[in-house]
Amino acid sequence: MADRTPLAGRRALVTGGARGFGRAHALRLAELGASVAVLDRDLSGSPVGAGDDQRTGPRSVQGEIRERGGTAVEVTADVTAPEDLRRAVDLAAERLGGLDIVVCNAGGGSGSMQDSIASRADADHVEKILQRNLAGTISTCRAAVPHLRGQGWGRIITVSSLAGRRPFDDGGYAAYGAAKAGIAMYTRALAQELGPEGITANCIAPGYIVTERMAPMFASLGSDELRDSVALRRLGTPEDCAGVLEFLVTDLGSYVTGTTIPVDGGAT
Repeated sequence: MADRTPLAGRRALVTGGARGFGRAHALRLAELGASVAVLDRDLSGSPVGAGDDQRTGPRSVQGEIRERGGTAVEVTADVTAPEDLRRAVDLAAERLGGLDIVVCNAGGGSGSMQDSIASRADADHVEKILQRNLAGTISTCRAAVPHLRGQGWGRIITVSSLAGRRPFDDGGYAAYGAAKAGIAMYTRALAQELGPEGITANCIAPGYIVTERMAPMFASLGSDELRDSVALRRLGTPEDCAGVLEFLVTDLGSYVTGTTIPVDGGAT
């Protein structure tokens, strides 16, 4: 029987870990035996988790992990504030006794599709999106990589998007797509730099994944139409992404680095 705790003794950091994708990643890492630091600007948690209809009120991811017998700590930081982020990453490493795995999950878009058309996106919008996604990922890695070095083993996972692989038909969410495409290329560079030290760096590119935040947007775009555009004819869940994360952070993916894996059910 396969070992279900292949990450026993490993220490993991998940940014944006309090809800959505981040929650699923943190819970999966803990399930695999890792001690997990949940980093978020708001650690209050989410009232409902995908696939978990028994939750009735906000509960922290740290609390969920501990209830399941795992080890977790919380640190507060915004990835758009580099110095605060660095201090939070250092604190997480101190509390866990080091870091082995870093999941750069924090990010996201803002505004409507029409507010972000390629030729009309205003400067403030573009700056906000780049800081939240591309710059935030780079800042996280800059703060975390020193903790991974010198161990001969490490895993970095970044998060791109379907929007970073192909544009929407009307040119919407252009800055978001550009930022997510940038994350994929940055990850390739990181893999080249850190590979000789036994540290892999890979990127996950989710497609239409139903989270509490994204569900209203999918509804406005037409959930049936989106579903029909996916080869598997269903929208994804955060747990679908966590499955790919599991492959990349365990020894199953030990010879995979510098790649972007779409988790989109065949939408691309």
